[in-house]
Amino acid sequence: MKSRYKYRIYPNHVQITKLNQLFGCCRYVWNSTLAHCNQVYSNGQRKPSYVDLTKQFITQAKQELTWLKEVASTPLQQSLKDLDRAYKNFFDSCKGKRKGIKVKPPKFKSRRSKQTARFVGANYQVSQDKIYLPKVGKIKIVWSRPLASKPTSLTIIRDSANRYFASFVVEISPESLPKTDNYIGIDLGISTFATLSNGEKILAPKPLKKNLKKLAKFQRKFANTEPGSKRREKHRLKIARLHTKIKDIRTDFLHKLSTNLVRKYNTIVLEDLNVSGMVRNRKLAKAIIDLGWRQFRTLTEAKCEKYGREFKVINRWEPTSQKCSNCGFRGGKKELNVREWTCLNCGTFHDRDINAAINILEVVELKTKVETVKETVAENPIQLSLFGIVAGGQSETLNKTRSSRKTGRKKPASSNESSTHPESFVQLSLFD
Repeated sequence: MKSRYKYRIYPNHVQITKLNQLFGCCRYVWNSTLAHCNQVYSNGQRKPSYVDLTKQFITQAKQELTWLKEVASTPLQQSLKDLDRAYKNFFDSCKGKRKGIKVKPPKFKSRRSKQTARFVGANYQVSQDKIYLPKVGKIKIVWSRPLASKPTSLTIIRDSANRYFASFVVEISPESLPKTDNYIGIDLGISTFATLSNGEKILAPKPLKKNLKKLAKFQRKFANTEPGSKRREKHRLKIARLHTKIKDIRTDFLHKLSTNLVRKYNTIVLEDLNVSGMVRNRKLAKAIIDLGWRQFRTLTEAKCEKYGREFKVINRWEPTSQKCSNCGFRGGKKELNVREWTCLNCGTFHDRDINAAINILEVVELKTKVETVKETVAENPIQLSLFGIVAGGQSETLNKTRSSRKTGRKKPASSNESSTHPESFVQLSLFD
């Protein structure tokens, strides 16, 4: 499987100028090609092929724009390939060929957002403490960990805080951790980030909430500056650096938590939350975004696949917060401020989050039992009694239901009913 290894690089002033020129050329090729494709589509014509776009916006453009010759040609070609892939993903999403959420059409790139330039093949070299880029030179790099294998591509990144990174794509072999009998259900929340089915609660750092006053102060000063001035750029960098600090704190917490869970538990069960719909609530949107639920699920699923663990997601409509984990009684919907409650059927006192985490795990266990029973029934119908299965004729079951509705009482079932109908409808009832 493929994986990304990201490292910090430190170019000097001359190299920063050359990298900014490279980013500008890649951005020009992307934006000019995107504008041409939008015009072609508006006229009802088909999009030109990648070869035609390369001839028009790279080969012919270099004859008119000499500054395009001052940078490496590989990142320009990769920029066109990225645009072609973006259009393909958009059309596949519209036709239903691509799974997941709908992909939006490609947009124009801004000079103040994140900038990227990708090198492939033998267009770059990796040494002990530096990387060589054509027409840029040798850039200092800090190796935080060794590369797993020879990289297939290198992407140079400059974020909005003017930090530079080198991202390598390498082939790795999945590592299988020793199997354990530990299973865990996780309920995600706002006050408590994650509540495990074993009763453990994990708090989130909430970096955005802690830095809101500082962020508001920087934004007020930025709003009082004149557009295009050096002072405005200075305050813009302060805001960008604070945002990157908030992002790094959140990402570090999610990486450490997901890694710890994958190492401890063999099966991890989460609930399929509609995060995009929940952030429409203006009272909870900022708190939900500050937690990073979706990123946590993505990291946990990827690490389970890498280390040979089992990752499962239950339906979002399962009443995990309404059902008692002890007797299964459904007490109805509860408001968010109700954090503890007592079951009306069995009298068990529940913590809302712990009860939901237990129910999340039990949903997967119940489905596993049902699948096992169905496979056993298909192989050997004689072993029905071993799993607590009651067989009854379908017509008799329907008649009993109709008669009980009319008379208001249940009709006793015959003792030899199951033995006289071998082709009867099977009802599964699992007993704990």
